[in-house]
Amino acid sequence: MKKLPLLISIIAILFSSYTFWSTKNASTQVYVDVNKLLEGYKRTKVVRAEFETKAKKMNANVDSLMVGWQNELKKYEKERSRMSKKELKLKQELLSNKQNQVNNYQKAIQKKLQEEDKKSTQTVINDINDYVKEYGKNHSYNIIFGASGSGNIMYAKDVADLTNIVLDGLNKDFEGNSKP
Repeated sequence: MKKLPLLISIIAILFSSYTFWSTKNASTQVYVDVNKLLEGYKRTKVVRAEFETKAKKMNANVDSLMVGWQNELKKYEKERSRMSKKELKLKQELLSNKQNQVNNYQKAIQKKLQEEDKKSTQTVINDINDYVKEYGKNHSYNIIFGASGSGNIMYAKDVADLTNIVLDGLNKDFEGNSKP
């Protein structure tokens, strides 16, 4: 009779230990929604605004060159009837060359803007990755998955979603208020 309570106690301890370890191991695999982090991270907005300002300025330069070329074309159209064949040919070549220069400049600006956008986006992604890595180390997670809505995490319990916690910490870190 005295062995039955002891046996029940041992079984209860073993069951509790198993539950504790299985719960602990399950909670060390969590995820963050990368899209939500990118959208909610305050530095993303700052970097995006800086990029938009730079893009507007560069596109304004292209627009200015285009307007100049169009004005020259209009002037040519008005004066064309008074020009000799040699002058017409020379002016057409000049206008054609200027149009090519404007087009080449526009392509170069677009390429530069794409590179700048990629570079600024990568800066934000690096911030997020570094923060999540440090957060994972500091909170003893075995793995933190990054969900992006493309099917890499099809289901996870809400308790495994660290997105809001990480986003709050990331924004506080950006503002200089805390560490992971």
